[in-house]
Amino acid sequence: MKNRRLVLVIDQERCIGCEACTVACRIENNTTAPWIWVETQNALQKDTPEGSFPELRMNFLPQLCNHCANPPCVDACPQGALIKRNDGPVVLDETKCDGCLVCIDACPYGAIHFNRSRKVIEKCHFCVHRIDQGLEPFCVVCCEGQAIYFGDLNDPESMVSKIIAQRKTFQLKSEEGTDPSVYYAPPKPKRRL
Repeated sequence: MKNRRLVLVIDQERCIGCEACTVACRIENNTTAPWIWVETQNALQKDTPEGSFPELRMNFLPQLCNHCANPPCVDACPQGALIKRNDGPVVLDETKCDGCLVCIDACPYGAIHFNRSRKVIEKCHFCVHRIDQGLEPFCVVCCEGQAIYFGDLNDPESMVSKIIAQRKTFQLKSEEGTDPSVYYAPPKPKRRL
């Protein structure tokens, strides 16, 4: 069997913008900045609907480190503090991080944050402490809308592989050549009666 490639799929049809994922992540990882946050797609304010009455909709876009297959932050880090694991997650070795911030400039997703009190960067790591125990990332567990799926993209029987095969998913900034490990399944078109 091929190596695992762990990915997230976020179903925008199910996401209600509640930010339970943000709260769960901050509690689980004791973060100073949100490692996952929710925006409204194509809107200036989070709670602004898109479209015209009666065809209004809210398309929420949870964002986080994309755990890229080709992560520019890893290549940019002069200390080798950011590491791409064989199964997909991009993780930080805090003992090597000198707080130079080069990785922040290299990340096209704005997903790396500087912790001023500890003088190191911090970012989502897919809760590797949980996945190494066979558990899902905490944002997946706590998602109120059950909109976040986690699994192995290289397993055709996994839920993430099935969703990607069945729905027209997209990745953020795919033109950057990073091959993100976060996929979005947009809302299905509404059928007219």
